[in-house]
Amino acid sequence: MSITVVAIALGFAAVHLFAGRLRFLDSTPRSAYLSAAGGIAVAYVFLHLLPELFAHRETFTEHLGLGPENAETVLLSLALVGLVAFYGVERVMLLHGTARSQGGKEGKQDPNNLFWLHIGSFAVYNLLIGFLLHEYGEADLRDLTLYASAMAVHFATNDHGLRSHHRHLYDAYGRWVLSTAVVVGAFLGFAVEIGPEAIAMLFALLAGSVVLNVLKEELPEERESRFWPFALAAAIYAAVLAAM
Repeated sequence: MSITVVAIALGFAAVHLFAGRLRFLDSTPRSAYLSAAGGIAVAYVFLHLLPELFAHRETFTEHLGLGPENAETVLLSLALVGLVAFYGVERVMLLHGTARSQGGKEGKQDPNNLFWLHIGSFAVYNLLIGFLLHEYGEADLRDLTLYASAMAVHFATNDHGLRSHHRHLYDAYGRWVLSTAVVVGAFLGFAVEIGPEAIAMLFALLAGSVVLNVLKEELPEERESRFWPFALAAAIYAAVLAAM
């Protein structure tokens, strides 16, 4: 078992456990650091993760008997599935929050149930990110470093969003669930061996999920997000990716 991969997984867990102490992130307009973190994650997805998907076309062609165009369609469709799945969860949370503020029936649902739905979806997400650490660890240090840095800042963004939405429930339970999920995912990556076509599918699902989770934190009007930190961080990280 790679000590580096385990250390990174524990570092991911620490982001969830201790990011709440970074009080300077709790500001309106949105902290420039959070917008920059979003820019880094988006640059990573579009310039590294998505191109990596296309490299998996040969895997699908060889193992599933698909032509190059069909293999590409399958991969992009899976990325779309990841995006739509998280959009569905966020839509449920948004409708509940709006109904609760207006006294509607949807707002009378048990907030604990909605909290566990939200945290459960992100636990699966973290499990997947932790699981794929092993694949990068098997590749080279460069890819592992890029993946770890992009996901670490992305976790900080997710953590802030979940904490602002659920407040005390997140601090009491949510952060522990998500920290555990990413570490368990990393250990499963070593313990469970799956085929290359399954790995390609998981990368595709992750790519779509990351895009949605970054943009849903940046786009809402009430966030008062900062465009220039987002754009500058995306450009700088893109240059780093190109140089490496």
